Amino acid sequence: MEIIFFVVFLIVYLVNVVGNIGMIILITTDTQLHTPMYFFLSNLSFVDIAYSSATAPKMIEDFVSEKKTISYWGCITQMFTFHFFGCAEIFVLTVMAFDRYAAICQPLRYTVIMSANAYTVLASLSWLGALGHSFVQTLLTFQLPFCNAQVIDHYFCDVHPVLKLACADTTLINMLVVANSGLISLGCFLILLASYKVILLSLQKQSAESRRKALSTCGSHLTVVTFFFVPCIFIYLRPSTTFPLDKAVSVFYTTITPMLNPLIYTLRNEDVKNAMRQLWSSKISLKEKQRG
Repeated sequence: MEIIFFVVFLIVYLVNVVGNIGMIILITTDTQLHTPMYFFLSNLSFVDIAYSSATAPKMIEDFVSEKKTISYWGCITQMFTFHFFGCAEIFVLTVMAFDRYAAICQPLRYTVIMSANAYTVLASLSWLGALGHSFVQTLLTFQLPFCNAQVIDHYFCDVHPVLKLACADTTLINMLVVANSGLISLGCFLILLASYKVILLSLQKQSAESRRKALSTCGSHLTVVTFFFVPCIFIYLRPSTTFPLDKAVSVFYTTITPMLNPLIYTLRNEDVKNAMRQLWSSKISLKEKQRG
């Protein structure tokens, strides 16, 4: 079974990396995609690569290793990078919803609201906020004394499994973890749902073509949001208790969801599909010229 899992998750990870790199290249090379929405989407693709890379390579390696170990500092690094890029994804997805709100509900003021300076500042704040979250989360966990028990009941170093090894009362830390991770996930998710409610109400006043295009873009974003936020809320918005289901849920939002994001945006977004067709057509034309 370990060999089968090794092959399956290696393929999933490679598809994730190739798909998200392809999305970044597509957005970078196609000038029609040089808009705030696709700027944030390229940020999301980069985050997905880094986020899954915090856990997937070690998990894949462990499938074919006799000793499934990680060093103390390796554990700290994994937790820090995992929460840094995970929180960055939460904030980037939230900012993308604001961008969609401005584009659909304030179309005449969109270029003013989402100027180059504005979307650069929003992206920078997302990364800085994620850095602060990850630093606090990691510091709260690893300032505790740890017992001789060194077996982490998980496939990566996350807060709840590591706190189980502490030789101290973790009640306060657990509450802070819920406030830091759980409330960030829930709060941003509620903001996203509220923004989409406003967007859907606004679409009733627009033409059928405008509604179709807006729903296509927003549908992609809402699908990604649901796949990512619901598992995060399930894991972090509760005290330090673990269920057998936790590992399967964690695999989904750390490995599967980052792979699905470029597929969802490719299959449901007309602008991305048109850009891919143009890129493919230009490659074919270039080959024909070289043959001629």
